Amino acid sequence: MARGREVAPGRKKRRARDNKAEVPVRKCIVTGAERAKTDLIRFVVGPDGNVVPDLEAKLPGRALWLSAVRDVVNTACAKGLFAKAARSKADAPADLADQLEGLLVERCIGLLGMARRSGSVVSGYEKVRAYLQDDKAGLLLAAREGALGGRRKVRNLAPELKEWDRLSGKELAQALGREAVIHVAVARGPLADRLATECRRLGGFRQPLEQADEV
Repeated sequence: MARGREVAPGRKKRRARDNKAEVPVRKCIVTGAERAKTDLIRFVVGPDGNVVPDLEAKLPGRALWLSAVRDVVNTACAKGLFAKAARSKADAPADLADQLEGLLVERCIGLLGMARRSGSVVSGYEKVRAYLQDDKAGLLLAAREGALGGRRKVRNLAPELKEWDRLSGKELAQALGREAVIHVAVARGPLADRLATECRRLGGFRQPLEQADEV
């Protein structure tokens, strides 16, 4: 008789409705909150007993889920909650949150690079403005250090789009092969959706820069 696959705590096949699509839900081992998988980060414990981030949620092993928030990750490390949830040795570095921030930045840069190669991204104020006016954009990005006045002008062209401002101009430029980038728009589609997920998770580790508004 075939045995069903054991389901680890926090991995019950609960579902949440989101825009009529079924989104798998997992439980954060720190807060106990149940949230969509896309709002959390999966970890596994490696053979050496070290905690390994699994941003793509594909590595084998018992899943340990955390909300994608710096303070939550720091709490899990400080209080040994990975080991408690795994019921085994699970060592996590004190700078795990910083490591995650770097990994999420790399993922955002990589996805933007894919968008560039597929021709589904534009940058620069005039090109982004035209893209928005033609109703092609599914995602709007702005450099963290970009002037608030210029960013507001772009946002006003598509108020229904959330503007993500967690990447620096240098990081945007790296992804797009440009010298300087402030405004970016990505075409509707799977790449824009994936990038929005990574930007949202990055937002839990990197706060926007505080800027004075333009006079």
